[in-house]
Amino acid sequence: MADGDENDEYAGNGEPAWPSDDRDAASGPPGNSERLTNELPVPKVTAAEQPTLWVRKPDPAPPAQPARPQWQPRPAQPRRPPAPARPPAQAPPGPPSNQPNQPNPASQPNQRPRVEIRPASGHAQPMRIEPTGEQRPAPARPPEPAPPPRQAPRQPAQQQQPQQQPTQVQQQSAQPAEPEPAPPAEPRRRRRGPVLGGLALLLVVAVGVVLALPDVSNRLGLPWAPNAPQGDPPEPIAVTRDLSGPSAAAPAPTPAGVAAVLDPLATDPALGTFGGSVIDPASGTVLWERDASRPFTPASTVKLLTAAAALLSLDHGRQLPTTVVEGPEPGSVTLVAGGDVTLSSLPEGQNSVYPGAAHLDQLVAEVKQATGGDVSEVRLDLGAFSGPVTGEGWDPGDAPSTFAAEVQPAMLDGGRSDPTDEHSMRVADPAGELARELADRLGAEVADPVTTSAPEDARVLGEVHSAPVTELVDQLLLSSDNLLAEAVARQVAIAEGAEPSFAGAAQATLDVLSRNGFDVSGVQLADASGLSTKDKASAAALNEVLAVAAAPGGDDPRTAKLRPMLGGLPVAGGSGTLSSRYTEPPAAEGRGWVRAKTGTIPASGVNSLAGLVVDADGRVLVFSLMSSGSQTEAGRAALDAMPAALRGCGCR
Repeated sequence: MADGDENDEYAGNGEPAWPSDDRDAASGPPGNSERLTNELPVPKVTAAEQPTLWVRKPDPAPPAQPARPQWQPRPAQPRRPPAPARPPAQAPPGPPSNQPNQPNPASQPNQRPRVEIRPASGHAQPMRIEPTGEQRPAPARPPEPAPPPRQAPRQPAQQQQPQQQPTQVQQQSAQPAEPEPAPPAEPRRRRRGPVLGGLALLLVVAVGVVLALPDVSNRLGLPWAPNAPQGDPPEPIAVTRDLSGPSAAAPAPTPAGVAAVLDPLATDPALGTFGGSVIDPASGTVLWERDASRPFTPASTVKLLTAAAALLSLDHGRQLPTTVVEGPEPGSVTLVAGGDVTLSSLPEGQNSVYPGAAHLDQLVAEVKQATGGDVSEVRLDLGAFSGPVTGEGWDPGDAPSTFAAEVQPAMLDGGRSDPTDEHSMRVADPAGELARELADRLGAEVADPVTTSAPEDARVLGEVHSAPVTELVDQLLLSSDNLLAEAVARQVAIAEGAEPSFAGAAQATLDVLSRNGFDVSGVQLADASGLSTKDKASAAALNEVLAVAAAPGGDDPRTAKLRPMLGGLPVAGGSGTLSSRYTEPPAAEGRGWVRAKTGTIPASGVNSLAGLVVDADGRVLVFSLMSSGSQTEAGRAALDAMPAALRGCGCR
């Protein structure tokens, strides 16, 4: 086939359209009239031979980008008479002529490239395809299926070509074919659709898995969340940010109602000898009494009297000082004690058992700055306290012990060996231990003797201060700190002009309470902590102080001063010395509703409890319960049951 023939046997896409079912015109050459084109003789080929493949030779210019050819149907053409035969001729290579209806391969990028077919010999042999443009070699593909038969007539042509074209092409290519490279592989299109679909599916699955996680579904409030509400949300209610205490307008209990609850409990044999009192502080009414004026050994409940005297006589913001002044000799310094037994040995930023305590490191830093670090000797001035270091009626094993130490005006961490453990053993000489620690941190030595009296006009090198009095009162009540109670009571003595000793502090406490209108005629004090068995107090005396502190109105000036002491009372089952109590019935009903100061001396069979409770109607009641001759655990349980019973009733 010559390039540029008009009546070629190709569709518009370059696919061969021969043989077909079209009939040639009767005017064809003799012997071919009314014969079908598909009846023309076709050379027989053996199994080793291949049929002739008709393709169109492409432009010499290589395509910009190889594309996978696609078969397109050939437009319908009218039938035409067969063209007269012409002698076979060798078609010169070159681009096709621009004849009418002649497709231009360069302008149709989707057409199959045209190549020439050359037989290997003169007879039927497997053909080699010689590409005319530069293409990359690729493995051969099986031949594509023949296009469907043409249904429309061919377009008229100016020239015709005989039906024996296959024979002509074979004759033209009779010369041996030169070895040619394999046809180029057509580039394969990436199948992005399935990949993107798979990624989308994985994304959907991942999102579904994440949303199914309980934490995620709960946080987003999804319907399948484990914590999703099972019903409609509750209606919003009005709230106020103002704190308010129990109302004095709540229904008031009656003496008969309280007696009906407490009388059976007061006869419990576990209590031994018992006395008690219950008062409604809103009205001042005594609701119940049992031997309320009888003196008992109060044990640690006497700290209520110590705290009340301190709050009534001292400035609530007062802080106890610890000062270092210049000593009598060059390079010497003297620590002047001010009664602060809470000075912390821990570094700045760490808390001991006394929150808000001053730190020795701060004092050392100030002294070093003032002296340039030139300190060779340390002394102590302990003149702030006087008298014996242990109280009358104390057990010999009380100091040192886990709950007490010698009462001295300066020490570290309340004399504890472990500053973070309130139950750790106290040291035998807490002031001497402080002197040694101060000297060590200053790089100095402890003087011998260590005690001295510093001149009043000595130059101050450094000074630190304790927490305020109100916080010290909280701490001595909450953890029933005996040593801190003794130190605070001596501040009362100093304020009252009394001797800062056991005796002077006891007397100053009674004087302050009496001056403020409290009946202390039956009260005897040998110390401020309650360790002494010489102490005596009645339930009525303790309850009177509590009633004033818990009074609802502001009419009584004493109430404003005493109110902070209620905040230091341990909470039943929650804090301080009541943290492990009120856990079992019947006392468990008072858990969280009872606040009280405890008192116990196991060797003497002493148990006491004094504080307040909120009853079922929201009314505050104060109580003082005291016993002697009882077993420790059984007596405690019997006392705990009484305020718990008040919590459970309106007692009307």
